Amino acid sequence: MNTDITASAKPEYQVIDRNPPFTKVVSNFNTLDYLRFTTITGISVTVGYLSGIKPGIRGPSMVTGGLIGLMGGFMYAYQNSAGRLMGFFPNEGEVAKYKKSLSI
Repeated sequence: MNTDITASAKPEYQVIDRNPPFTKVVSNFNTLDYLRFTTITGISVTVGYLSGIKPGIRGPSMVTGGLIGLMGGFMYAYQNSAGRLMGFFPNEGEVAKYKKSLSI
């Protein structure tokens, strides 16, 4: 089974890094990525609190919801950042930022 994404889909935008490392993807987070990350976490904390049926369970439920939201928000931001670096999402800002290393 071929798991190489380039075999099934070709980038529509300029490729900055075909296989970006974790540190490069995280350092490439933009304001919208952080906004999505914190919004998903905040909503998850609220839903976790409200889903606690008894008052004694609301705290642990809120923490669990927050952790799930934290991971989900991070993964969503990571996916968007990596997609921009690999050329699968619009990446005008990244192209301008990495213009020197791309030697355009």
